[in-house]
Amino acid sequence: MTNENQTKAHESTRGGNHAHGPSDHSNHDHAHNHSDHAHHGHGHHHHHGHGHHHHDAVRVGNKRGLTIALLITAGIMILEFVGGLVTNSLALLSDSGHMLSDVSSLALSLVAFWFAAKPASPSKTYGFYRFEILAALFNGVTLFVIAGFIMWEALQRFYSPPEVSSLSMILIASIGLIANLLSALALLRQGDVKNNLNLRSAYLHVLGDALGSVGAVVAGIIMLAFGWYAADPIISVLVSFLILRSAWGVIKNTVHILMEGTPVTINQEEVKATLTEIPGVLDVHDLHIWTITSGLDSLSCHLLILDGADSQIILQQAIRELEVQFKIQHTTIQIETSAIQHTELKV
Repeated sequence: MTNENQTKAHESTRGGNHAHGPSDHSNHDHAHNHSDHAHHGHGHHHHHGHGHHHHDAVRVGNKRGLTIALLITAGIMILEFVGGLVTNSLALLSDSGHMLSDVSSLALSLVAFWFAAKPASPSKTYGFYRFEILAALFNGVTLFVIAGFIMWEALQRFYSPPEVSSLSMILIASIGLIANLLSALALLRQGDVKNNLNLRSAYLHVLGDALGSVGAVVAGIIMLAFGWYAADPIISVLVSFLILRSAWGVIKNTVHILMEGTPVTINQEEVKATLTEIPGVLDVHDLHIWTITSGLDSLSCHLLILDGADSQIILQQAIRELEVQFKIQHTTIQIETSAIQHTELKV
């Protein structure tokens, strides 16, 4: 259960010293220098059983769904681009431009899953899981850029909207909508859109395309029925706002992960209370919870226990509680008694 070398390697990846003020409980200075680990009782636990294999199975499904969506999206992108040129429709051209970003984002997401599957190394102790988060961030930023471009072009067309071949536009946009829905369905059925941020960002790209196609169909119907060609740029702007809303959610979540924020699904105070309730535990400090990649959370902390208490029993119960109640399977827990003294930490 205890693995000294693994714990030191893990702590080194957390960026050096952790801080905890000395006033938090009596007879114990909570600040800790990680070089002292060789003199402290502590435990390190990795779970590589059912949860690990389930994570791999989900990753295979994610890649399969992305591949199907990529092939469909690339085909429709070409169709809408040519159709936009032929019909002189900004809605179609903007939708094909958005699809170009989708093809790139889907391809990037696939590359990210391939990188994430690479094994860890001495210089990359967590492997390449974070590449998925970087890919999601890039996808969110490109959604902003595409939406901004569409809005700018729409403003140019608003005052003097060109004539559009409405019927052809409706037909092509309808085909695009069907393709987008098929891509979204492939991602939903094959992958984990809810919990994997990388896949979710790609899924939002596809949904953005579907919204663009819906907007193009609606604009085409209005122009065909009333000859009001300003509907084309107006609906393009409305679709862009919807895209921006989704993009902001992706960017906010990815930045939160890259800043090593506590996972949104976990309440740190609840974790601390759960660990404190374990018999023999006096205090929980230097508690850090962060996300390595979507669906893979980590935790490290120090537990101050009663002098003479069985540290291994306490450690085992802490590991079990964290896994059962909070689904945290990657944990580093240091056990301390009142005799331990260490210098002040900075975080």
